[in-house]
Amino acid sequence: MSFPEFLILRHGETEWNREGRMQGGLDSALTEVGRDQARRQNEILQAFGVSGWSWFASPQGRAMSTARIAAEGLSSDIVPDTRLREIGVGEWTGLLRSEIAQRAPYLFETGDLDWYDHAPGGEGLIALERRARAFLRDLDGPAVIVTHGITSRVIRCVAQGLPAEAFDTLGGGQGVVYHIRDGESRLLS
Repeated sequence: MSFPEFLILRHGETEWNREGRMQGGLDSALTEVGRDQARRQNEILQAFGVSGWSWFASPQGRAMSTARIAAEGLSSDIVPDTRLREIGVGEWTGLLRSEIAQRAPYLFETGDLDWYDHAPGGEGLIALERRARAFLRDLDGPAVIVTHGITSRVIRCVAQGLPAEAFDTLGGGQGVVYHIRDGESRLLS
């Protein structure tokens, strides 16, 4: 399946990111580093040129805050879309990653990130893939998308024709911008 060209941004660093705490459906504020990352995203978008592109963001605070900074001077119309929220991590929400590793060390033995599928009461990758695919199917033109780490990776998997389980093979990072066109992804800097 072919999707319109899009740029996808991960929100900037938050207080909980700095602590290694799972946010899932909860939120914490952007740090000064996170605000700087969003300002850098704005510079990248200005250089790339996104005039006339649609803007979408997860309604979660950290993504909306990043979107507002990244869109400064480029767009005042950011459409919140719940399909862009971060993967639900159920009972692990608010826990430190180290606490999760203590509770379920076997999930961390391989170094893979597939432990997201094992969060008690969590959403799981297949459900996230379904909402990512539904979002992309509804795109009707070039778009800037501001979302979260795991959601960004799964959206890129869908756009590149990869299974959701391949998400941990894709690059990530705070405050990044990826350009996806014709099933190809590249990091902008």
